[in-house]
Amino acid sequence: MKDLTSAFWIKLKGLLFLVIGIGAAVFLLLDNLKWQTAVLLAMTIWGFCRFYYFAFYVIEKYVDPGYKFSGLISFARYLLQRQKKN
Repeated sequence: MKDLTSAFWIKLKGLLFLVIGIGAAVFLLLDNLKWQTAVLLAMTIWGFCRFYYFAFYVIEKYVDPGYKFSGLISFARYLLQRQKKN
């Protein structure tokens, strides 16, 4: 698959991810309107955001600056390869 290089389409893709996330959160909260659901949803979003930051920024900047990840599958392969070496 060819890499996406157009700034317009990259921004549109990011905006669509945001719309999907907001839409899913709204539908989930409308389906189960409890404060516990809102708190758990916020914790889930925060936790996945922190993991994503860890996977792509912390590893590349502090653990292994020579390795560049192209996605979560690339990150998983990296972890498995390092585990086999140890």
